[in-house]
Amino acid sequence: MKILMVSKALVTGVYQKKLEELARLPGVELLAVVPPSWHEERVGVLRLERRYTDGYRLVELPMRFNGHHHIHFYPGLGRVIRDFRPDVLHVDEEPYNLVTFHATLLGRAVGARVVFFTWQNLYRRYPPPFRLFELVNYRLAAAGVAGIQDAAEVLRRKGYRGRLEVIPQFGVDPDLFRPRPELRQPRGLPVIGYAGRLVPEKGVDVLIDAFARLRQRAELHIIGTGIERTRLEMQAGALGVRDRVIFRGAVPAADMPEALAGLDLLVIPSRTRPNWKEQFGRVIVEAMACQVPVIGSDSGEIPNTIGDAGVVVPEGDAAALAAALDDLLGHEAKRAALGRRARQRVLDHFTQRAIAERYYALYRSLLPVGRSGEVWERLPGVGDTGRTPR
Repeated sequence: MKILMVSKALVTGVYQKKLEELARLPGVELLAVVPPSWHEERVGVLRLERRYTDGYRLVELPMRFNGHHHIHFYPGLGRVIRDFRPDVLHVDEEPYNLVTFHATLLGRAVGARVVFFTWQNLYRRYPPPFRLFELVNYRLAAAGVAGIQDAAEVLRRKGYRGRLEVIPQFGVDPDLFRPRPELRQPRGLPVIGYAGRLVPEKGVDVLIDAFARLRQRAELHIIGTGIERTRLEMQAGALGVRDRVIFRGAVPAADMPEALAGLDLLVIPSRTRPNWKEQFGRVIVEAMACQVPVIGSDSGEIPNTIGDAGVVVPEGDAAALAAALDDLLGHEAKRAALGRRARQRVLDHFTQRAIAERYYALYRSLLPVGRSGEVWERLPGVGDTGRTPR
């Protein structure tokens, strides 16, 4: 089974681990197309990291309109598709984007079964030509994948009637994101952490407000960059806690496992906006894999990601967040038990291998038996792809 994946997300090295796991599965020949870099708005340039590339080919292709989610595309993609002639073309992009429309037409021209991916968890109607891209992709795709159930429901509401699965985009490597108790040896104050963009919708101002209300003393480490940093530093100063709020800036992806494992608690205080709500919270499962308890707001998918392995508080409620933090900071045994439950939840649902096997099951099911091979029965449990009703 020849699989071609087109994904700008794969510029981040840790995400490539899913492809190594997929390439290890029986009968897979895998080729991935990525740009040399991706320009993320309000974050900066993310350059390609080659970290997990065993067993498959990772090809860089120049991208036009880099940084523009809706209109970017790869001028050289047609040549790659014609040379490789994939059985399955997985376009790891929203169906309303030009790159998906372009890749889908090229893939169908060589007989590939095309799969697209969506995170869109808010219902929106797009103007031409994006609505046209969307409708054509709905008609031509062999399957769609939604990262979360809310996105699947939006896709159905927008008119997609084809095969639909709910599978996260990427999993977590539990050998990389693992407990590191030596990083949390007695060292003075416990460390509360936040990791993500410093933008208004992420609610870091609510976390700083809650931190200033704590009865328990702690440090707050803020990992990430963004347009809100100066305002957040001023807020911490005005609340009298600037000496215990450490702005660590951007941490390279390769260093995130250690950065997260060194925390005593992680807080993701996202707040819903008219044009945004939290889609998944990847850093949540990364911290959970490190056996770090997580407190999250009830924005979007956060409660479903945390499940019963963390604490959920109302978004925007600094008093409720402070109470939850004080409770866990004051009960080390409760914190430890929650951390163990968090790691087990990741092992059960969110590892890179588990996610890769679910995609493998989907890809195989799209092909005639003669093309997908005779090795399906060798992987017990892989056939359950979690398909949602049509």
